[in-house]
Amino acid sequence: MTWKSVGGKERWKAALRGAPRVLFEDLTMPADPLPDMGQPGWPVWRPVFAMLLVICAAFLTVFHINEMSPVDGGGIPKYGLLGIAHGAALIAAMFRPVSGWWASTGLMVVTVRLNEPDMSGDQLFPWSISGLALQCGVLFLLALRVPPRRTAGAVVITLLAGLACALFTTTPHNYDIDRSAPVLIAAGVLGAVLRSLRVARTQLVVQAELTAGERARRTLLEERNRIARELHDVVAHHMSVISIQAQVAPHLVENPSDELRENLAGIRQNAVEALTELRHVLGVLRSEDALSQGVRHTPQPTLDRLDELVANVRGAGLTVTTATTGAPRALPPGVELSAFRIVQEALSNAMRHAPGAQVRVETAYGTTGLTVRITNTAPDAPAKPSQSMGHGLLGMRERTAMLGGELAAGATPDGGYEVTAILPVSASALATESAEETP
Repeated sequence: MTWKSVGGKERWKAALRGAPRVLFEDLTMPADPLPDMGQPGWPVWRPVFAMLLVICAAFLTVFHINEMSPVDGGGIPKYGLLGIAHGAALIAAMFRPVSGWWASTGLMVVTVRLNEPDMSGDQLFPWSISGLALQCGVLFLLALRVPPRRTAGAVVITLLAGLACALFTTTPHNYDIDRSAPVLIAAGVLGAVLRSLRVARTQLVVQAELTAGERARRTLLEERNRIARELHDVVAHHMSVISIQAQVAPHLVENPSDELRENLAGIRQNAVEALTELRHVLGVLRSEDALSQGVRHTPQPTLDRLDELVANVRGAGLTVTTATTGAPRALPPGVELSAFRIVQEALSNAMRHAPGAQVRVETAYGTTGLTVRITNTAPDAPAKPSQSMGHGLLGMRERTAMLGGELAAGATPDGGYEVTAILPVSASALATESAEETP
């Protein structure tokens, strides 16, 4: 005998020893929960099914009582209670199939043991027609809600219970185990097949939803990649040309002044920074999770860089003053980034549409958030007409609305323009920031 055969026998012995425990666990564990009405794989007419089940249970109960009752009419109350209990077990199996099946099987054994001495030799035993119908209904409802292995175990125990009842009798009977067994098995198989169809249909719907989501995500990524390519081909190209021309321009002029060199250096610096931020945006667009590895670890601009932004604008010739009220403190990243972008866009608009105007940037730290106000005076000269429709103001409104804030923009009485953004901060976020600042 080889070690392989010895190991195989040990595994078989272990499996046989553990079979009763596995079977007991299978037939005591709760069944699958009832699907919600309208859920895929479960008919929306469940209440109608429940009503039909009650009617069938009542009819079979009456029929079962008549079948169990002796010819002389004795013991009607006893058999009536047993018949009602059988019908109640069938109804209970719709909501608690495992408990309903145990109750039905136990009632079958009790009924047979009590009724067997009074039964005639012509009556079917151990299952009458109505008793078999009740037992099949319970098995069918059980098979709808438990895996096939548990259904098979229930069918086996039901048949063994019937066989045990047939072995211990006081008089000969018209045994119907050989005829009842195929009917009970068919009820279990039918319920298991319907359950498998419901599970497969549910999984198919879930898979279809996942497929649709994946298709939408892939479409979104393709569109983002297309936008990224267009931004790179158009904007990045022109910004690179501006940077190169600003770097070469001083060498094309004989004895360029310091002011010219400074302005050209500022133009080149702004172009380089714009290219850097554009690369960050392109990285986000091309990333599958909207944050590529390179961009994920790149810090976004905050209000700490506001002075740097104002200095760049001043270098371009715009007169800007700043004012801060309240105690500056760290704010949530979304608020800091939105405030910086709003100021950046407002200053860009002032440079384009209000040449020669004076601009004032005010930031006010309050107990509930941050208020940013950018105002400019009337321009000294008319602005050049825009070559395209701008989206700066729309972007400001979107950033503010995203944070649940408010934005007001419009002309001032003196001919200037004003943009005010109120960016709220929740109390929990303020508490978190304060806790992080406390050593």
